[in-house]
Amino acid sequence: MVEDNPGDVRLAQEALRDARIVNPMHVVRDGEEALAFLRRQGKYSGIEPPGVVFLDINLPKVDGIEVLMEMRSDPTLKDIPVVVLTASVVDQQVLRQNRVQADCFVVKPLTADGYMEAVRCFPSLALGILRVD
Repeated sequence: MVEDNPGDVRLAQEALRDARIVNPMHVVRDGEEALAFLRRQGKYSGIEPPGVVFLDINLPKVDGIEVLMEMRSDPTLKDIPVVVLTASVVDQQVLRQNRVQADCFVVKPLTADGYMEAVRCFPSLALGILRVD
């Protein structure tokens, strides 16, 4: 998850736990750190590539649109499913203008119940998501 708001991270973690998705979740706080994580550079050199990326658009240092553009242009990252999380539908229009595709676009809910509704599209994005039923 690429998210700079600790409250949104906490809500997403709660929603995933409530949905019984048990994959490990790594959190980075800005776009620069996200790119280092995805490219497994520096302190992230031993990390497994993610099965799905939850990407906030409004990030410090490097914004989410640029992160997504970098991912889609990199042969080793382009097939990783991306769920764009944003507080505004305007960001979806910006993505379309830049011709950058996300796999799922979710306007950020403000509650754990809202995240639970959004989480329903996540398991269909990556077959590697583990659920405990």
